[in-house]
Amino acid sequence: MKKLLFTLILGITIAFQASASMMLIPMDTDQKDHLKAYGITYWVLNQEVEAWWLLNYRGGSFAFPYTKVFEKECLTRGVSFEVIPDGAYDQIVAQISNPEANMDVMKLEVAPKIAVYTPEFNARYGRRIQPWDDAVTLVLTYAEIPYETVYDREVMTDKLAEYDWLHLHHEDFTGQYGKFYRSFGTTPWYKENKKKMEELAASLGYAKVSQLKLNVVKKISDYVAGGGFMFAMCSATDTYDIALAAEGLDICANMYDGDGADPDAQNKLDFSKTFAFKDFQLVTNPLQYEYATIDRPQGKPLAPEVDYFTLFDFSAKWDPVPTMLTQCHTRTVKGFMGQTTAYLKNQIKSDVLILGDNKPATETRYMHGKRGKGFWTFYGGHDPEDYRHYVNDPETDLNLHPNSPGYRLILNNILFPAAKKKKRKT
Repeated sequence: MKKLLFTLILGITIAFQASASMMLIPMDTDQKDHLKAYGITYWVLNQEVEAWWLLNYRGGSFAFPYTKVFEKECLTRGVSFEVIPDGAYDQIVAQISNPEANMDVMKLEVAPKIAVYTPEFNARYGRRIQPWDDAVTLVLTYAEIPYETVYDREVMTDKLAEYDWLHLHHEDFTGQYGKFYRSFGTTPWYKENKKKMEELAASLGYAKVSQLKLNVVKKISDYVAGGGFMFAMCSATDTYDIALAAEGLDICANMYDGDGADPDAQNKLDFSKTFAFKDFQLVTNPLQYEYATIDRPQGKPLAPEVDYFTLFDFSAKWDPVPTMLTQCHTRTVKGFMGQTTAYLKNQIKSDVLILGDNKPATETRYMHGKRGKGFWTFYGGHDPEDYRHYVNDPETDLNLHPNSPGYRLILNNILFPAAKKKKRKT
């Protein structure tokens, strides 16, 4: 009798586990912490377990096999989840697979290895020499997604091949130190940063920082063309293309590199080399806090209450890449400023895919493109949850913004390299 009872209990337990075999991580408004949900999915992939990204289903939900370990991790990190029978999950897949439904299932196979391009000497004045933070490293840390840092030395010695995904910190690839000379040229952090950059350039065999940065940009371009994924925000976007277009030219004034700029540099720019931008005019005034006409003019900010951009809708089944990059629980995202805030549409190349824009202001905030075998994404602004983030401002506490749409867009890009268009079941 006891043996029969034990067998019955065991059978009921097995049947229950079999019927509750999938975990669904909803990404609509039912999710308590959207940002940490990405971290959970990345963590599951790191356990060598496949996951699935349900595009346009409940805000771009995630699913993976149920285990007690995964359940405990979700509870520990405060991520909402649902345990559903395998049959119920199959019904969801069938619903998504309907040709009339603008949804699809993306298989996530391997957690991408992530690198953040940021100064190796980024720690003296508190945490760093530069007195500002970086949205990507903030959200990676908050979501508990591991990353490594690289900088010019690693790039120039071909270390990028070790990584699947690269983020460019708020860098100035033109060698003009962010054009902070007028406002901060006498401050200790500016002087220290300039000194360190010049020492680094000299140690790598370059007479000028601008020359080093050009070759860094070219190495990164090769990385992308070879199949890498590159994501950049704020000034790392337009200065990247400016450096490419100005190859072989001196566009830096005396206070930046010790000699004058080429007075005819504008006429010598080669826009065929750039990723995203065309026909822009350089801002040659060395004291003006702007690089080129790519960016929305600094003197014409929008009022915060009307500064929003709209994410485009794409066909999940036919355009899975932009669909992944725009997964969100809202299509309208608050704007936010940076040294480079938004891109004027008339200076964006025709083959660039616009992911989000502010139509009334005729400006783009979020865009994507292909280079060789790889992909790149440019995202305007500094911090999605700090409308005007000034030098020396404290970093944003993401515990106060666990459902941030603007930060979700960053995390979409981080999971993007893990995706493969394949159904779990037929």
